[in-house]
Amino acid sequence: MSQVLDLSQIRRGRGRVYFNRGELGQLLGLYFDRVAAGEWRDYAIDHGVGIAVFSVFRHSHDRPLYGIAKTVGPQGTEYGVYEGRHRLRRGHVLAEVLALFERKLTLVRD
Repeated sequence: MSQVLDLSQIRRGRGRVYFNRGELGQLLGLYFDRVAAGEWRDYAIDHGVGIAVFSVFRHSHDRPLYGIAKTVGPQGTEYGVYEGRHRLRRGHVLAEVLALFERKLTLVRD
């Protein structure tokens, strides 16, 4: 026998994922630093069932340079940094994932 499933009940169980105030503060802080340096120009935030993505752009009409994703699943909350389809870093703490964007200082000699 076939069984009819109510997909709205299944989707409602997973729920939409959003960035909280602290996460947005970290993301926008990084974004503003890169805007001041002239590297990034625009951003977008997308929310969906099981995932939220903060995308940054060099130009408003281009593809995103990076996407910082927050996913919620059976293992808990996980963050990831993506360049296109390539995952550059992932972790369970947003600050650890954003450390990818920290500038490395180099010694300049004459």
